Amino acid sequence: MPHPHPHPLPLPHPDVAALLARSNRLGSDARNTNFAGGNTSAKGTAVDPATGGEVELLWVKGSGGDLGTLTESGLAALRLDRLRALAAVYPGVEREDEMVAAFDYCLHGRGGAAPSIDTAMHGLVEAAHVDHLHPDSGIALATAADGEKLTAECFGDTVAWVPWRRPGFQLGLDIAAIKRDNPQAVGCVLGGHGITAWGDSSDEAEANSLHIIRTAEAFLAARGKAEPFGPLLDGHGPLPLEERRERAAALAPLIRGLASTDHPQVGHFTDTEPVLDFLARAEHPRLAALGTSCPDHFLRTKVRPLVLDLPPGAPLELAKARLTELHTAYRTDYQAYYDRHATPDSPAIRGADPAIVLVPGVGMFSFGKDKQTARVAGEFYLNAINVMRGAESVSAYAPIEESEKFAIEYWALEEAKLRRMPAAKPLATRVALVTGAGSGIGKAIAHRLVAEGACVVVADLNAENAAAVAEELGGADKAVAVPVDVTSEEQIAAAFKAAALAFGGVDLVVNNAGISISKPLLETTAEDWDLQHDIMARGSFLVSREAARTMAEQGLGGDIVYIASKNAVFAGPNNIAYSATKADQAHQVRLLAAELGEHGIRVNGVNPDGVVRGSGIFAAGWGAQRAATYGIEEDKLGEFYAQRTILKREVLPEHVAAAVFALTGGDLTHTTGLHIPVDAGVAAAFLR
Repeated sequence: MPHPHPHPLPLPHPDVAALLARSNRLGSDARNTNFAGGNTSAKGTAVDPATGGEVELLWVKGSGGDLGTLTESGLAALRLDRLRALAAVYPGVEREDEMVAAFDYCLHGRGGAAPSIDTAMHGLVEAAHVDHLHPDSGIALATAADGEKLTAECFGDTVAWVPWRRPGFQLGLDIAAIKRDNPQAVGCVLGGHGITAWGDSSDEAEANSLHIIRTAEAFLAARGKAEPFGPLLDGHGPLPLEERRERAAALAPLIRGLASTDHPQVGHFTDTEPVLDFLARAEHPRLAALGTSCPDHFLRTKVRPLVLDLPPGAPLELAKARLTELHTAYRTDYQAYYDRHATPDSPAIRGADPAIVLVPGVGMFSFGKDKQTARVAGEFYLNAINVMRGAESVSAYAPIEESEKFAIEYWALEEAKLRRMPAAKPLATRVALVTGAGSGIGKAIAHRLVAEGACVVVADLNAENAAAVAEELGGADKAVAVPVDVTSEEQIAAAFKAAALAFGGVDLVVNNAGISISKPLLETTAEDWDLQHDIMARGSFLVSREAARTMAEQGLGGDIVYIASKNAVFAGPNNIAYSATKADQAHQVRLLAAELGEHGIRVNGVNPDGVVRGSGIFAAGWGAQRAATYGIEEDKLGEFYAQRTILKREVLPEHVAAAVFALTGGDLTHTTGLHIPVDAGVAAAFLR
């Protein structure tokens, strides 16, 4: 018998609980720090299980975590006595990187999360609670040409200035000395980087952090000039909303293809007012060329963006041609940047494509290995715009030296962090559009594609069903819903535009939308025939045509998969309209495979049969019609279909989804024009 009062999970240490609550509050406000940026810590005592005595510990946010969502598992736990003892064996800045490995010898027990490079800052500063954050207002002062003077004007002697130093053990020693020598200070501004604050309690540290951030905001607002980015450029104002989105959707596949020259990327589009205003101003080319400064920024945005140097009203084809030229120049410049600073020990170049592309009057395109990474890169560049605005409003924006940026971007420790990341899933970076994805086979396909790493556009006539499936799949970083009637050219074009704005384009299309009308020939009306063919034969043609346009523009190849049917090759009774249109779809596969191969687009099909469970078609009346044809009860239809197969197994939507993945997951790279039966074995439908 189970114990009637099971032991509850142990509560976190009080100092840990306070640290997590403070971290979540600070991290949930973008004014305080960026996603996954900054770190917080607490010092306290706990019982050492090895001795039974008390031991002083440091709990600090581990490498790669996010303050807004930080939990106890995201903390590193270290013994303070051993961490502080490292100062005596510190070999100097020339061997700085060795200290991160030394942190492993300070861990308490299993130690929790991997300690970050900023651990020394938290452990060496003599304060019970320490916050290191990347607020836009603080970085604006940190990157101003006369940042030290402005910091003194803003805070007096209550906030110290720390000249730029790469994050590491020496920076921790520097800040510890500054706090020791300035007992009146509640924190410091780190040149080119961010802020650090401290307190004797968690509440005091949080209050001091917020004091620095809000005081800097107020100082910039009061002292800043009205137009820090200069006057408006003639003809560079934002296009009207609909025209802007239309232009963005037209440019997105090309830009995504360019940004994926070295490695496939997922895209994100932003046209918020701060971005559009920045791109409308006279100083944006100069400032964009200076690049970002805070290490968290340029690690995600690269040292600088690609900026289109044409006004919004330039002809679309001219804009595309110019973007292609600028991309070639960007890659040349980035290679030169790498060559200027790389040493024999530097990691290999990780790719020369831009992570941020700015188009005046339209907005910002950002790229990453998945949607979240692409979105966060855009958020970081928005942070950079805010930083530039603040610095230019009171001084001049002066980011850290290019050599320092390179040293961090190609830091051995950063490379080690990248290598610790899990291997990418088979469909990572791929964007799929699945028609009829609101239920049945289409829904199962959408779920499988997302599980394998893809982003999915859930297209369905039923907008409510599509939205529900997109939410099930994880929301906007995984899937978006679009209502689509596949008989409408306009709605199909709109769906592909939505895909371009959400993810940058489309790589994988599944033609799954369909209905079925089961009648004998003499009872089949012309309306029945036309409806059946409009949705499946014509609809698949229209979707494939739009897909081919997008894929050819991207230049990344692609996959088009038709969910046809066993009935495409098997002649069954009372099924003329459905089977004929499925045969049409099956031959579209062959025709398009032959035509689109030159673009690297593979076209294949899946021929299911008897997929009853979860099927929208069967639930809408097809099941009752087929059951009547075979003289059985409708709820026995799946069992009936299974028993007439060779394997005697019922076919489920998930089995069709597995076939789609088999065709697109990377192993069948040289296969096109294939039809895979998923029917548990129907000899009369064997392909010959």
